[in-house]
Formats: sequence, structure tokens, C-alpha cells
Amino acid sequence: LVTGVCFSHLGNEVLIVEKVPEKVELLRKGISPIYEPGLDELLREGLEENRLSFTTSLREGISFSEVIFICVGTPSLPDGSADLSQVEEVARLTALNMDSYRLLVEKSTVPVNTHQLVKKTVQRYLRKEVPFDVASNPEFLREGSAVSDFLNPDRIVVGVESSRAKEIMEELYRPLTDRGFPLLVTDPATAELIKHASNSFLAMKISFINMIADLCERTGADVTLVAEGMGYDRRIGREFLRAGIGYGGSCFPKDVKAFIKIAQDHGVDFALLREVEKINAGRIEVLMEKILKALWTLRDKRIAVWGLSFKPNTDDIREAPSLKVIPRLLEKGATVVAYDPQAMDNFRSVFPEGDRLHYATDMYSAVKSAEALILLTEWEEFARADLKKVRELMSLPILIDGRNVYDPAELKELGFEYFSIGRP
Repeated sequence: LVTGVCFSHLGNEVLIVEKVPEKVELLRKGISPIYEPGLDELLREGLEENRLSFTTSLREGISFSEVIFICVGTPSLPDGSADLSQVEEVARLTALNMDSYRLLVEKSTVPVNTHQLVKKTVQRYLRKEVPFDVASNPEFLREGSAVSDFLNPDRIVVGVESSRAKEIMEELYRPLTDRGFPLLVTDPATAELIKHASNSFLAMKISFINMIADLCERTGADVTLVAEGMGYDRRIGREFLRAGIGYGGSCFPKDVKAFIKIAQDHGVDFALLREVEKINAGRIEVLMEKILKALWTLRDKRIAVWGLSFKPNTDDIREAPSLKVIPRLLEKGATVVAYDPQAMDNFRSVFPEGDRLHYATDMYSAVKSAEALILLTEWEEFARADLKKVRELMSLPILIDGRNVYDPAELKELGFEYFSIGRP
């Protein structure tokens, strides 16, 4: 959705194909089914200027376009490999319905050399001799800042095999390259590999700093200052060196698993990434140990939870820490009152309200009479909270901060028992 809306904003005519009729109806009314800052405004702009439309018909989409971006899901299979059935479906149906040149562009995160499978599928199902190209153009969009990331990219990666495909992709991205954003043109296999390599490296940085946090806790050092000292080194950089309770979402967990499997399938033992995955899986246990240390027992305790989405500025709860932490709290007999600025509806659909699980209308009502507050997502709203008011509303001033949002000295001065990650 973000890709289509942003291409429309850049001046292209875009038809987005969506299988779910209810979503298409919402989108035609200018209502986005997902929360993403800046998306609603560009969606309405595209509709008002007649550059953006929506359909459930893939045949209509194929007839409409010269360039077809494949932006479908590639979820993990039990062995860690990517499920490419939706990619195959788009390639097959495109072949059956195309009657002139088409450029199929992989936008979904796919294993290296998937472009060869797409090409083979199109060739098999073509009903007559029709020219086509397959390109790779991996997206590097972060949930919560996807619109900004598209319009202000660190780089644009395009993998092509023909000059025709190269020229089309260069023209599509000219509004961005004219502003100085770099375009890297490679072969498709290299482009496919860049995406998995990038996400896996970032996941590695997160697991690395989380292990540093564990060491800091045992030595009295401060992981925030360690990360700052490391980040001044331009070879390392400051990004993704924030200790906490691990990565989640729809990308990093899936992509790390898939990259391990890709390497294995090609005879490479990526033991480093298996350790990254193991470290990340253990972060919830680290948090639970802190909670139990702070409260001793959870039975009959009233606990407030701030943050249900896997990261701020999104309503996405896929692989979010909340999905593991809240059931553990309930299993141990606690009553949980949860609040999130955007993700409560999604979370409620998985965990309906019950005798010991409640959803608050705002962050302050969540902490009323609470014997502990657990922060799981670093929303700006929580960073700006009136902590003196929070202290007054709580029954016991215990705050377990899984994202190192607050200043320990300030919390101590306000009278909180404060537990964070990797800080004295």
C-alpha cells in the first residue's frame, strides 16, 4: 500500500490490487486499513487527483499496467524458509493474462534467485510469445516511518537483466534520484541478497547490544553510555544500538530465519545468525526475571502494561513482546490493564478482554491502582508522560522499563523503584 501510494504521489498512475473486498472499499473512501504516519494524507491526495485507484481484480491490474510490483506476503514456513506461493500466483496469473510487454518487479522480500523462478513460471504459462522482464527492487521501509523512508531513501536498489528494465526503473525513481538519493543498479540475485543481508545485519546489532546490556548489569556499567561510545565510531554508527527486549515485527524475525535457511540450502552454515536468533528469543525471559525480582510474586497483583505494538508509530503486533509477556503475567495470576495508542484493537482480537485482562482508554487510567508498570513499546506519548501523576495514581511505584525510555536518576528522585535494561 505504501509503495503504491507513494508512487502515485510521485506523479504515476497507480492501480493497487487487493484481494480483500472490505479493504478495497475502505481504500476507495480514503481510509487506510493500517496505521502509518503520513499515509492517509497521500492516499487522499492520490484519490482526489485521480492518480490512484483500487481493485480486487488481478486481471484488471495486469491490463492496466506496464510495470507490476509484486508486494505480497512471504511468511515463514516451519523450516524457516519463505512461503512463495503468493509470488508464484502473481507470476502465473500475469502470464495467463498479459498480451504485451510487462515488467514484473519483486518488492516482497524473497530468497536469492527467486527472480529465476518467477521468470520460469511466466515462461511456462504464457499463451503466446510476449516479451517481459523480471526485476528485483527490495523495499527498505520501516513500519512507523514507511512513507518518509520511501520518499527519502538511504538508497534505492534495483536488480535488472535488460537495458529496457533498467531504463523503466530509472525513470520511475527519477523524482528521487534528481533530489540526490542514490540508485544502485545490480543483477537481480544481488538485489535479492542485499535485502536479507541488510535486515540480518541490523538484527545482529540489536542482539549484540542486548548481550552488552547483560554484561553491563553484571559489572555495574551503563549500556546506554557504552552504545554512545561505540556509536561515535563511524564504522559502527549509532543506529540499532539501543538495548531492550529484542526485535519483533513482520521483517526481522522472518528474514533472519529465512537467511539462515537460504545459507543452509547453499551449503553455508550461518551459525552467527542462529545465535542472533537465540539471543533475541531470550530477551523475554530477561524481562520476566526483572518483573519477578521487582514483585516477588505476581498472583493477585494489578499490573499496567504500556505498549502492545512491536514498535512505536504502528498498530502492528506481529512478533511483539506483548504477545509473550502478557500471557506470562496472566499465567502467574496477575491482573493486567493494557494500553497502546494504536494497537489495542489488533491485540484485543487475539486476547479478548476478560476477568483479569482489561484495556484502558488512556495511559493514566491504565496505571490507576497498579502495583507495577511495565513499558514494552517506546511510544513518544509514554516518553512525555507526567511521571509525577503516574506515581500518584499507582498503588506501588514500581516501573519496569523494557526500552530504557526514562532517566534512572529522575525516576529515583520521583520515588519510583525503577528497573531498566543494562543500566545501574
